[in-house]
Amino acid sequence: MPNTPFNLDDIKKRMDGALAALKTEYTGLRTGRANIHLLDPIHVDAYGASTPLNQVGAVSAPEPRMLAVQVWDKGVVNAVEKAIRNAGLGVNPIVDGQTIRVPIPPLNEERRRELAKLAGKYAEAARVAVRNVRRDGMEHLKRLEKDGDISQDQHKKFSEQVQQATDQFVKSVDQTLASKEEEIMQV
Repeated sequence: MPNTPFNLDDIKKRMDGALAALKTEYTGLRTGRANIHLLDPIHVDAYGASTPLNQVGAVSAPEPRMLAVQVWDKGVVNAVEKAIRNAGLGVNPIVDGQTIRVPIPPLNEERRRELAKLAGKYAEAARVAVRNVRRDGMEHLKRLEKDGDISQDQHKKFSEQVQQATDQFVKSVDQTLASKEEEIMQV
């Protein structure tokens, strides 16, 4: 087979990026259990700048329904507590010296349904991203065939490979969504 500027691995890598982004989004969804990544999106107004929470303290999960933030500098404890309280996570942090305890309340049925719906939206965005990568790959193949860089048979073969990769990644997105929904709906 002659060298072609078409690279299936590049397409798969871009599709995998969409799946990785989905998994990152899911770490921020509160499921009623303590997950240290729940606080990842929080930024604290400290040292005259908006600083990620994990740069002003260590987050741990000492109990199934409790997070603890060990703040390194006494001067920013109140700013950290305020940032957690105002993050819209529905949690009520408790200051205990330089440690902030964040009890994770159990989710009610309505909130579980909202979170499952939000998880579905994230999954659909990931599916769209995968399909966009597919579309870009198919357009690239059409250009290569039009320019005479690949034959019609090669175009057909590469198109099938791109479609298989698309199907595989969409299936992975669906499986990730199913497991997240199960995790959210557990009582």
